[in-house]
Amino acid sequence: MESFEAHYDSMMKAIRQYVPSADLDKINRAVQYASSKHEGQKRKDGSPYIIHPLAVAEIVAEIGLDTDAIVAALLHDCIEDTSASFDEISTLFSPTVAELVEGVTKLTRVEFSTLEEQQVENLRKMFMAMSKDIRVVLIKICDRLHNQRTMEFQTKEKQILKSRETMDIYAPLAHRLGMQKLKWELEDLSLQYLDPDGYHELVDYLNAHREEAERFMEEIKDSISSKLREVGIPCSISGRIKHVYSIYRKMKTQGKTLDELYDLYAFRVIVDTISNCYNVLGHIHEMFKPVPGRFKDYISTPKPNMYQSLHTTVIGGQGIPFEVQIRTRQMHETAEYGVAAHWKYKEGVDPGDGKEFDWIRRLLEDQQENDPEDYLHSLKVDLFDDEVFVFTPKGRVISLPAGSTPIDFAYAIHSGVGNTMIGAKINNRIAGYDVQLHNGDIVEILTSKSAKGPSRDWLTICKSNQARSKIKQWFKKEKREENIVRGKASFEGEMRRSNLSLSLLQDEELQPQLLKKLSFESFDDLYAAIGYGGITAVKALGKIREDLLRATRTGQTDSETGKILEIAKPKARSHGDDAGVIVEDIDNCMIKFSRCCTPVPGDDIIGFITKGYGVSIHRRDCPNARGANDPDTAARWVNVSWISGEERPFATTLEVLATDRDRLLLDIAAVLTSMQIRMKEIFGKDLPGGRCQFTVTFDVKNLSELTVVMTKLRAIDGVEAVNRGQN
Repeated sequence: MESFEAHYDSMMKAIRQYVPSADLDKINRAVQYASSKHEGQKRKDGSPYIIHPLAVAEIVAEIGLDTDAIVAALLHDCIEDTSASFDEISTLFSPTVAELVEGVTKLTRVEFSTLEEQQVENLRKMFMAMSKDIRVVLIKICDRLHNQRTMEFQTKEKQILKSRETMDIYAPLAHRLGMQKLKWELEDLSLQYLDPDGYHELVDYLNAHREEAERFMEEIKDSISSKLREVGIPCSISGRIKHVYSIYRKMKTQGKTLDELYDLYAFRVIVDTISNCYNVLGHIHEMFKPVPGRFKDYISTPKPNMYQSLHTTVIGGQGIPFEVQIRTRQMHETAEYGVAAHWKYKEGVDPGDGKEFDWIRRLLEDQQENDPEDYLHSLKVDLFDDEVFVFTPKGRVISLPAGSTPIDFAYAIHSGVGNTMIGAKINNRIAGYDVQLHNGDIVEILTSKSAKGPSRDWLTICKSNQARSKIKQWFKKEKREENIVRGKASFEGEMRRSNLSLSLLQDEELQPQLLKKLSFESFDDLYAAIGYGGITAVKALGKIREDLLRATRTGQTDSETGKILEIAKPKARSHGDDAGVIVEDIDNCMIKFSRCCTPVPGDDIIGFITKGYGVSIHRRDCPNARGANDPDTAARWVNVSWISGEERPFATTLEVLATDRDRLLLDIAAVLTSMQIRMKEIFGKDLPGGRCQFTVTFDVKNLSELTVVMTKLRAIDGVEAVNRGQN
């Protein structure tokens, strides 16, 4: 049976080796506290439970995490399994330690009753999104690693369940965070329970050939060492047989035997500089024959988790292929421990300097301070801020858009659940329909067979298109009569706002033509669709507006309705003083500037007569102005011109296409600020190939001022194009 003393000594040895600056007094107080809280508790093998926290703390120290993380590892089961409380831990150790322990506890409570394929990625994302401090996830991975190391004492059923969990959730998480050493061990430990025959067959083969393999590796190491000493490149070299699961996976996916696999052996050459990485590569290729197509340069092009190394596969003198990885010491630490490598370098190193920490910036947000300790506390994971991950009471993970409510959750489960919903519980507390859900919430929907169905207000509360669509379907099916009344009132109101007579809809010759355009069998069907939200009254009227106007002009309707187009009668030129434009032949009309092309004084412009919204001003080169040449709409396009001397600001939009880089947004804002131009709105999006696009809306007085802005924006480093916005 394992002893407390042995594990304590092993943990302290790891702390002294990997975290020499650790606060040993704080750690020892945590050991005493955890020991007292877990007193009397046993593990499956009969050993004192405290051995598990000690072992987890040792792994946390080995990956180089700080004092608070080590203390949290020692206490990580206290809130869950003992009388310890968050407030007590916060008072005795620190609020940071208490938050870490609570975060690990929250992840520990996640029970995976089933691991359906479609849920696996959600679970991994949920782990990342739930943890605002990346150390929570790192401690949880270390916790799972020790559990896998001692899995032999669990039942066979639990061994398989936990090993599948580890393979599906924890190993990929370790990979995503760049922690290859932990990932490999998690995979190997899981494989021996998921496919014990395959695992032991591989291990037996490797053991049987171990002496032969060790002789081969020593020869290769000596050969490379001698060559690099000869040319004066300081280095350290190690050789290993690739880990069992890596070999197993290649055999399964490639359908090969062990004898057919390339690079069963791997050698690692660690040097002091990047230039020496490439120098060593040249010497390796000079000494051994490279295998075509097996060279990878992950230094100039890092992997997504920012792993860096040179990989090449060569063939030795005995005809045995092997892989050589060449990297610097810091690249090696990053490859082994990923995110955790930051703490190995934090003393005396400014994490804000150098490209070696770029990958951390990509993974984590809120790195606002350069001081290592401040950086430590602001380190957060928020990779999935556009999603929220919540649980059903049975443990199923549901992915929803950020800002979703219990209504979205109910319809994500099933339309029947949403339609009979009468309330909700979040974390076992009654909650309102409009309460926003957060990562890790457990949501229970209360239903009743006598429920009256969804409310129309839900359409404005819910966030997901799925919920909105299902609510509309319910209204379409269940409330037809109500929808007809509601839709008719809405459509007729739109007709009145457009100065169109309702008697137009009663014309028996015109009705078939209108219904065909609308794609409905009857006006009742149209009204029902408007009532349940399938189409808006504005959009429906827009489809038949020209037919109604044409019918009026050709006398196909009552002469009374001839008044609807009085706006088109020739009148004196009108000065749209408030708008800054002159509209020909139209008096006292409302003016609006189109958002599709945002014209400014100096642009060649044209106007379009809208019904109920006045005249819309477009640039003549706007795609939406092409209708001026369409015989069906030509009558509604009118000549307009700018009032000379107009100096008021006009809103316009530019699209900036650029190569993505740090501070690009600040440089764009600086150009506008230097010209005393007020920026109204800016938003951006990533494009393939490391590019991005910003859409900027701001006020200018005329085309000349806009031209100067565009010229200055084009001069910004990395900007490829600046264009007027045209939607």
